[in-house]
Amino acid sequence: MLEVLHEDPDVVAVAKPPGRLVIPGRGAPELTVREEAEGRFGHLWVVHRLDRGTSGVLVLARTAGAHRALCLAFESRAVEKRYLALVRGSLPDTLRVDAPLAPARRGRMRPAPPGRGGKDAATELRVRERFRRPEVSALVEAIPETGRTHQIRVHLAAAGAPLCFDPDYGPAEPIRDEEGRVLLERTPLHSWKLVLEHPGCQGRLELEAPLPADMGAVLAFARRA
Repeated sequence: MLEVLHEDPDVVAVAKPPGRLVIPGRGAPELTVREEAEGRFGHLWVVHRLDRGTSGVLVLARTAGAHRALCLAFESRAVEKRYLALVRGSLPDTLRVDAPLAPARRGRMRPAPPGRGGKDAATELRVRERFRRPEVSALVEAIPETGRTHQIRVHLAAAGAPLCFDPDYGPAEPIRDEEGRVLLERTPLHSWKLVLEHPGCQGRLELEAPLPADMGAVLAFARRA
């Protein structure tokens, strides 16, 4: 069952579990996050999306007016977005990555070469905790200033610290504990906080989602070293 983070006449926010689609995709049919939420709240509009592997705060609109206002807020970059990521590699304590992105093969993205176009993309990275494990070197807070496809994943890889499991842009081996048991086998990226203006003029809305169990297990593993 979806964890509801916020509910009012205009907005519903849920904690998206990892491995779930927000809207229907290609392939075999499966229950999407929106469809499950609609089973409880009735018709909902999707405001923004999270990748299948990404967990965390997902905002849905309950009215057409709220949908318009929220979409405009996301498009105008008026929403503060904060993610937590488990990475492998070395980063300074703070780093701003300003690298335009362009489509690559098989649905991937890549930094656009200088003078070759691409859409502007910038992400602020802050190391929150460092570890001694070679598989997991740090817990990083990522604050995207833009909202490009795979932006945080590509920027982390470009900075030399990809997600600790990311077959598209980094390591493809699952994270295992000391006994070889798989702790994590998905991109460890979590949308932990969104801050936005409520579309119904109810002021500032701050939404937070707890860290999912698999990322919590990797954190505990990393801290044991």
